[in-house]
Amino acid sequence: MKRVIYLLVMTLVFGLGLFYYYRIEYPKMPREIESLNRRIEAKNEKLISAQILAQELDLVANLIDRNLAISKEDSLAQDASLPFLEYITEKINEHQITLVELEPSKRRQSRHDYVRTSYAVIVDCTYEEFGKFINDLEKSDRMITVENFEVNNQPGQVESRKDRRRWDSHLFEVTISTLTLIKHSS
Repeated sequence: MKRVIYLLVMTLVFGLGLFYYYRIEYPKMPREIESLNRRIEAKNEKLISAQILAQELDLVANLIDRNLAISKEDSLAQDASLPFLEYITEKINEHQITLVELEPSKRRQSRHDYVRTSYAVIVDCTYEEFGKFINDLEKSDRMITVENFEVNNQPGQVESRKDRRRWDSHLFEVTISTLTLIKHSS
């Protein structure tokens, strides 16, 4: 009988030990693991944010570097910047757009720390080609602003113009500006 009581007490102690472990100790571990997982996720989000910011800062540094002139006499700050005109004509040819006119405007803003040069561009193309052209200007390394544009798409104009490429071509008059930063000597 002593053996049975002894086994019963051992079983009861073992059962209480398991009960204590699974009800009190064991739930703490998943809570701690869950808490650590949340902390790891938060750290990963911060890391990803830092990587994105670092990449964007590199893009900003490149943008500033490509638009920085040593002085107002630098070729980048001139009224008719040859590299910019070549870039524009390259994009126009790439999209098979007919260039009617491209000339630097007389409107030039020159300040101590930047120069804004305007260009008047008249092209003959479709809406889709014009949209792709403007999209390419936005993606440029140069700081380019599309000041305004007008579309000449009057219905009677298609029959009156025999030299048109296609029936869906229109004349787009665009005013764009480039911004060139002037480096200050320190």
